[in-house]
Amino acid sequence: MDFNVQLTEPVRAYFGAEVAKQVYPGHTHVIGFGFDGTACFRKGTRHGPDGLRSISEDIESYSPYQDFDLTDFTFYDLGNLELGEKADVEAQWRHASDDFDKIFASIDLAANDVRVMTLGGEHSISYAPIVKYLQQYDDLVLLHLDAHADLRDGFEGYHYSHASIIRRVLDHFGPNHQLIQYGIRSGTRDEYRYMHEHKTVRTSRKDFLESVAAIAKDRPIYLTLDLDYFDPSFLPGTGTPEPGGEDFHSFISLIKLLGERNLVGCDVVELSPQIDPTGNSDVFAAKVVRELLMTMEKGRCA
Repeated sequence: MDFNVQLTEPVRAYFGAEVAKQVYPGHTHVIGFGFDGTACFRKGTRHGPDGLRSISEDIESYSPYQDFDLTDFTFYDLGNLELGEKADVEAQWRHASDDFDKIFASIDLAANDVRVMTLGGEHSISYAPIVKYLQQYDDLVLLHLDAHADLRDGFEGYHYSHASIIRRVLDHFGPNHQLIQYGIRSGTRDEYRYMHEHKTVRTSRKDFLESVAAIAKDRPIYLTLDLDYFDPSFLPGTGTPEPGGEDFHSFISLIKLLGERNLVGCDVVELSPQIDPTGNSDVFAAKVVRELLMTMEKGRCA
C-alpha cells in the first residue's frame, strides 16, 4: 500500500511531533482543520490548530496523571488541511474535507493501526474524520462531549453547520454503532427529545463514566470533544461558552478509563485563542490534547 500522500507544506511540529508529508502505519497523526465559516456567535476558531501548536512549545511533555511522556513514542504532524481559494464558506469546508478524504481514502485505519487526531476549527470540521472512522469500524462508539447537542438539521442556511455535526454523522450510522453524549446543557426541545428517546445522553458524571466503563476494552472508541464542554470559568476561549460545564479533573477521570480501552481516534475543536488574551485557554486545551495523544498510544500498546 502506498502511504506517500502529498500534503501542503507542514507547519511547526506539535509537542515535539515529527513533521511528515506521509502517513505511517502503526502511528498516531495530528492534522489541523482551521475553519470557522459557519460559526454563528464568536469566530476565531480557525486559529485553533496553530494556537495549540504554538503554546505546546511551553508545555511539559510528561503527564503525571498517566505516568507517560510524549517522548516515549513517535507521532506525526501532517500540518493543516487546505481550505482552497474560494471565498464561499461551504466551498472552503468542502475543499478541506475532501483534502482529508484524499489523504486517508486509501488507508485502512484498522488494518494499519493508524490513529488520527484532528484539531479544529469549529465543530463542523469533525464530519470527515468521524465518517471515515464509522466506515472503518462497524462497531464504533462515538463519544460526544459538548455543551450543545448539535442535532439540528442544518442551521442558518448551512446543512453541515457546527450546530448539525452529530445529526449529519448519524446519517452514516450502522446498526452496531453507538452514540454517547455528555456535558450537553444547551439545545432545542426537539434535540432533547431525540436524545432522551434514543437514550444517547447521560445527565450525570456518574452515569457517563459508568457508560464508558461498560464499553468492552477492545471495542473501538472515537471521541469528538468540543472544548465548550468545559466550564467557561476554566476555558473562556471558545466561540459559544455555556455555564455549568466540566472541569479538568473530571476529564482526567475519563482519560483513566479510556486508557484501559481502545481509543482509535479523536478530534478537539472550538478553541479560539484570540478570545482569551491571557492564553490560559490555550494551555488548558494543549494539556487536554497531550492527554488524548497519550491515551491513543497506550490503547495501541494494550
